Amino acid sequence: MQLVTWSRRDFIVASLAASCGAARAAAGGSPPVILVVGDSLSAEYGLKRGTGWVALLDQRLAKQKLAARVVNASISGDTTSGGRARLGALLQQHKPTHVVIELGGNDALRGLPLAMTEDNLAKMTEAAQKAGARVLLVGMQVPPNYGTDYANRFSGLFARVAKQYKTGFVPFLLQGVADGPDPMKLFQADRIHPREEAHPMMLDNVWPELRKLLPK
Repeated sequence: MQLVTWSRRDFIVASLAASCGAARAAAGGSPPVILVVGDSLSAEYGLKRGTGWVALLDQRLAKQKLAARVVNASISGDTTSGGRARLGALLQQHKPTHVVIELGGNDALRGLPLAMTEDNLAKMTEAAQKAGARVLLVGMQVPPNYGTDYANRFSGLFARVAKQYKTGFVPFLLQGVADGPDPMKLFQADRIHPREEAHPMMLDNVWPELRKLLPK
């Protein structure tokens, strides 16, 4: 058996190759892999399968003849802590070229510390970028009854993380849904989860920013 001795340069080259694998796949002609890590808003809670915005994204990519594979790893009820805990395995399994992070709403509903939510989103973004993926951070807002100060601080943390890591950014997934003239008509009976009719609008909020990150 022949022993192979690696130099320091060999280790550096191998490490760079591993970390840039996803980016090379996109550049080399392999279809992009879009990993969506979200909560019930992305997991089709209360909807027929195939009618949520992530499924509609898959359809839009096909319609526009953009070769890409969408992996929906969203779980109803998930928090940023849950997403952070499972992201490493998802990155290893799917080797995404793009990661869409749609988490944080359940943190607010549970009254979790804003600093923790921000740190979790930052660490998830950092991990995805280190794996060679481009990141799209999807922001959320809370209802007015949370108080103006809390609402501003909550929405602001998404913008800070996006700016710090230079990610793509959607300020509010539910724009035009939760802030429309009669928003309750677009929500299910629980007044938390959007109805099927709202999901094309949600995709329209995400699509322009995601398209900027995809190959031309």
